[in-house]
Amino acid sequence: METDISEMRNELQSRDGLWRRIQLECQKLYTELLKIKEYKDMQEIQIKHQSSHVQLTEQLENKNTDLLLLGESEEHQEEELNKIRNHVYRKEQSYCSEQERMKTEISDLTEELHQKEITIATIMEKASLLERQLKMELETKHKLLTKQQLLEFRYQVIKSENTHLKEMV
Repeated sequence: METDISEMRNELQSRDGLWRRIQLECQKLYTELLKIKEYKDMQEIQIKHQSSHVQLTEQLENKNTDLLLLGESEEHQEEELNKIRNHVYRKEQSYCSEQERMKTEISDLTEELHQKEITIATIMEKASLLERQLKMELETKHKLLTKQQLLEFRYQVIKSENTHLKEMV
């Protein structure tokens, strides 16, 4: 009986340790989720900055047009225009590639977040199941302990009666 009780205690302690590890893992996942959301917010801010970059690029194109009208020589104006066009083209290419990279990264992070949410839900379900199993096992062990105590009491009563009968004989 003591061995069973000791085994029950060990089992409860190991399950308690497992439960604590699950809770710690949930906390880690929640912290990581917050970091991902913060990173996503930063990316949205970068996208807003990039849209202002597009406006600046448009303003730059407008200024370039003014420069063409005000330029001293046609040759100088052509060279300046080509430089500006190349610069705008490079900026547009850079902006487009950066935007595509950010879209891909946001998509990857969203997928990772979704997977982590699924993992958290699975862990929570398993933890709930383990908790229910543990409660059921504890109830069963308690019933068995109560039965054993009752049997020991009956044994003592019978033993006492037996001793009494032996003395009478």
